[in-house]
Amino acid sequence: VKFMAVSPRPLSPHLQIYKPLVNMMMSIVHRITGAALYFGTLLLAWWLIAAASGPGYFKFVNGLLGSPLGLLVLFGFTWALIHHMLGGIRHLIWDTGRALDLQSVDRLAWGSIIASILLTLVVWALALNARGMI
Repeated sequence: VKFMAVSPRPLSPHLQIYKPLVNMMMSIVHRITGAALYFGTLLLAWWLIAAASGPGYFKFVNGLLGSPLGLLVLFGFTWALIHHMLGGIRHLIWDTGRALDLQSVDRLAWGSIIASILLTLVVWALALNARGMI
């Protein structure tokens, strides 16, 4: 009886082998922002429930969300919302069969990063200006 020598199976490539590329990182960030939006939506629901609960509780929740930490969380939520939306638009473009070459993929990835930061800053500048804070 002859036994065949078992050769070791090749290992599947993983993050320690792949060089992180912008489109790979964008995929990871898109998933993270999707999860962050879930929790941000809970904050929005909490704020709306507070508004319906009466002025005392609404003032309390507004105070928390208006604190420096609350504003930082809201700023992050705004960025996550805009970034995730732009990632969705990027995927919609790809669904049409366009911009699938590597140069276009990288341009769309960098464009969505830059645009999400700029749009977040614009939204917050407009909001702070409307409140007379800048």
